[in-house]
Amino acid sequence: MLDANLKTQLKAYLEKVVQPIEIVASLDDSAKAREMKELLADIDGLSDKITLVEDNAANVRKPSFSINRAGTDIGVRFAGIPMGHEFTSLVLALLQVGGHTIKLDEAVIEQIRNLEGDFEFETFISLSCHNCPEVVQALNAMSVINPRIKVTTIDGGVFQKEVEERQIMAVPMMFLNGQHFGQGRTNVEEILAKLDTNAGARQAAELNKKDVFDVLVVGGGPAGAASAIYAARKGIQTGVLAERFGGQVLDTLAIENFISIKETDGPKFAVALEQHVKEYEVDIMNTQRAVKLVPGKLTEVHTATGAVLKAKTVILSTGARWREINVPGEKEYRNHGVAYCPHCDGPLFKGKRVSVIGGGNSGVEAAIDLAGIVQHVTLIEFGNELRADAVLQRKLRSLPNVKIILSAQTTEIHGDGKKVNGLSYKDRTTGELHRVDLEGVFVQIGLVPNTEWLKGTVALSKHGEIEIDAKGQTSVPGVFAAGDVTTVPYKQIVIAVGAGATAALSAFDHLIRSGDDEVEAEQAAIAAVA
Repeated sequence: MLDANLKTQLKAYLEKVVQPIEIVASLDDSAKAREMKELLADIDGLSDKITLVEDNAANVRKPSFSINRAGTDIGVRFAGIPMGHEFTSLVLALLQVGGHTIKLDEAVIEQIRNLEGDFEFETFISLSCHNCPEVVQALNAMSVINPRIKVTTIDGGVFQKEVEERQIMAVPMMFLNGQHFGQGRTNVEEILAKLDTNAGARQAAELNKKDVFDVLVVGGGPAGAASAIYAARKGIQTGVLAERFGGQVLDTLAIENFISIKETDGPKFAVALEQHVKEYEVDIMNTQRAVKLVPGKLTEVHTATGAVLKAKTVILSTGARWREINVPGEKEYRNHGVAYCPHCDGPLFKGKRVSVIGGGNSGVEAAIDLAGIVQHVTLIEFGNELRADAVLQRKLRSLPNVKIILSAQTTEIHGDGKKVNGLSYKDRTTGELHRVDLEGVFVQIGLVPNTEWLKGTVALSKHGEIEIDAKGQTSVPGVFAAGDVTTVPYKQIVIAVGAGATAALSAFDHLIRSGDDEVEAEQAAIAAVA
């Protein structure tokens, strides 16, 4: 199951296991069960601290296996074979159940340990989903810290009957004690906030104690990270307030155009951003959503939890999100046939008919990817021609199970009350209405800036973007902006990073020119030391 190179690497990792591990497999006579048995046998042979046993009555889902710390009730369970994007989750589970240090802040670990109640999580994933591992790894770590938290990761591609019965059409999808808990990329802090109902008030109280920041960055994507680094390097008090550090990059699969990095993926890039920021004295306040900006000599940023942060300058880098088509049925069937991530949710539509709405690069790439999984793809483009790069268009047109419809306006997404069963579009040339019978709709029509909370405070363009000048200055003195949330013409990671650096340097220049004696004194002290 594992090649020689992978076995060598895994063996090195397993040397960090300090507590005996028992792997308990529940198998049937399926091909997947034989693959699982081979994988577990490989793992068993790589460490003398691991024991493999087979107990086919241990779990109703087969094939599945649990990783348990011998003699304790600490453990995690996988239903399916955790390869692909989930192989890292498997390795981490082995290490953490085996007593290796869990890399979370001590305050977070203590909060998990003190949770009251019994929590049984079931998380449905697909092996091609790049958002799923963070959820799986978060819940696994929590279950090792607090054994009253039980977790099972379920590969929807293996347990398709259960997926159908539960009407699961998007991953990751979490159930807690049999009830829907949430979906989409989620980290430990976000899960904790939902489990620990008093967490928001405690966090707000802690945030309200913060001193005034010289620079407060709102948003933790590439622009925000670059802003924080450039500001912190000036030796001034810097903070980052982020709803989720990494931002939209977390939802990006392949990154092949960031100069000096030949190839990476969004989650890895986001981790690298955060690690780089943490090299400096930056106060990172994660899982916090800004809801109000109050300009003044000291600008205030209010959070959804009720906290108020104050800063001498602010950099807005709240990014953008997928644009919706805003037709009847879209919201009603979101995660029930309407999806926005073909890489994550595509495997759930294996052998089915789907549509992709949007003929730009993202839409055509989605159609190409889906064509290798589903029965048929109908691509619907509003304009009279595709807008994607020529090389992508050629690839798309070469696929036998793809139909392209141009000059088409999607008017409604249909369903049976539980899931999608079709869509309607208007031919913009003839005005005729048509219906397409299908099971899934993937929306890929661009981005919308996250600026609703800023209306009435800073000048916005007709598209809702923050208007900035060449230095990243907004219409409000001392308030700067950078990245996809602004009027910058090209929404690219490398451009966002540069814009973040520009905004930070401009904010520092503003502090100096506004006669901030404290900042000048700090800089004089740094210069004297140098």
